Amino acid sequence: MNFKILTLLLGLTVISCQQTTHNEREISDLKNQADSIATVSQMVLLQKVATAIQKGGTEYAVDFCHVKAIPITDSLSKEVRMSIQRITDKNRNPKNNLKTKTDRSIFDEFKRKTELSDTLLTQNEQYVYYKRINLAMPTCMKCHGNPTTDIEEKTLQKISTSYPNDKAVGYKLNDLRGLWKIKIDKIN
Repeated sequence: MNFKILTLLLGLTVISCQQTTHNEREISDLKNQADSIATVSQMVLLQKVATAIQKGGTEYAVDFCHVKAIPITDSLSKEVRMSIQRITDKNRNPKNNLKTKTDRSIFDEFKRKTELSDTLLTQNEQYVYYKRINLAMPTCMKCHGNPTTDIEEKTLQKISTSYPNDKAVGYKLNDLRGLWKIKIDKIN
């Protein structure tokens, strides 16, 4: 009798370990997929902004971002069939504000832990992936840096016209600017 129970427990343990390994692999694959999507989204957005700066300077780039940044991420969302957003505590565009308690909590965690690069959560019928966005290029400071020393007066005026409630200035190079938030529907 004890041998049968031991065999049954051993069998359940093996199945449990296999499921854990499968789940860990699935989670790792999801994180890799979401990380790739965030990286491509970042590259596309930065390339478009760089082109706008080359075309008409930072003042023109502010106009470009005001009109095109959200549609670019929306277009990428449709392409990969996932929700792609940028969120932050110091938003320029109100659509990028932290809207949920979870977003706020996760953002605060990224602020506290500078080594934290990404995280994946399970929420309802979705996985939600968050990835750090740091201001890593000196060009970023031309629109997000110190208003007195980094941002040209014409650019500041354009920011205040396009974004009257702007909070997205005063950063230093490599500061946490925001997070990529990618929602992935669970497959049942």
